[in-house]
Amino acid sequence: MTAPQSPQPNSRPPRTASASRPVGRGLLWSAGTFLLGSLLVYNSVDTSADPKPLTRPAVASSATPGGRTAAAPVPDLSLPRSAPKRVSIPNIAVDAPFTQLTLGPTGQLNAPPPGDRNLVGWYKDGASPGERGSAIIAGHVDTKTGPAVFLQLESLKPGALVNITREDGIIATFKVDSVETFSKSNFPNDRVYADAPTAQLRVITCGGAYDRKVRDYVDNIVVFAHLSSYRRA
Repeated sequence: MTAPQSPQPNSRPPRTASASRPVGRGLLWSAGTFLLGSLLVYNSVDTSADPKPLTRPAVASSATPGGRTAAAPVPDLSLPRSAPKRVSIPNIAVDAPFTQLTLGPTGQLNAPPPGDRNLVGWYKDGASPGERGSAIIAGHVDTKTGPAVFLQLESLKPGALVNITREDGIIATFKVDSVETFSKSNFPNDRVYADAPTAQLRVITCGGAYDRKVRDYVDNIVVFAHLSSYRRA
C-alpha cells in the first residue's frame, strides 16, 4: 500500500492529481493535489478489457438550412452538495450502500472494510454525486471471501445508467460515456481526477490480470459518466 501525500490546507482541496505507482495488492486513486490510498483485494479475479477512447456526453442535434445538422449543447445539470446513500447499476445487478472515504493520520485514504463485499466508497472531500466536479466512487472487485460489488464493472457499455440516491432525497442518474482500462503503471490521473465544470462521475475498481509476485492487479477499470437527469425518490 502506498501512502499518499498530505492534503493541502484548503477546506476543499483542488481536484487535480499527481501520479504514483501503487505498491501492494490494491486499487489506488487520487484527488485534490494528493493521492488517495488503495482498496485492498484478496482473491485473483481476472477482469481484463481493451482500452477505449474517452467519449463525450451525447448531444442533441437540430436541423439547419441546407439540410445540415448542428449540435445543441446538453443542459448543464447540477445539484447542490449532498452525500450519497446508495448506488444502483441495473445492468450489472449492483445495489449497494455507501461508506465515506476519509484520510487517515498518515495521509492515506481509509478504504472500505475489506470483509464487506457489497459496499461502495465515496471520497467525501471531493465532489458529491450530482454536484459540479468529478465525484469519485470506488469499490472492491473481490475480497478475501469472494467476488465483490464491482466484479462486473468492466462489462458496462456506453449508455448504461448509474443511479445514486442522495441524502437529500434526490436520485441522480448518470449515463455512462465510456468504460476504460488503464495500466496502474501509466494511470492518466489528469483525465480521471481533474476537476470538471459539469457534474461528472468516476467509478473505479481493479482489473486486468493478477500479478501474484507483487500481489496486485495490473490495471484499473474506470467508468466515465455524466449527470443526465435527477428526480425525487
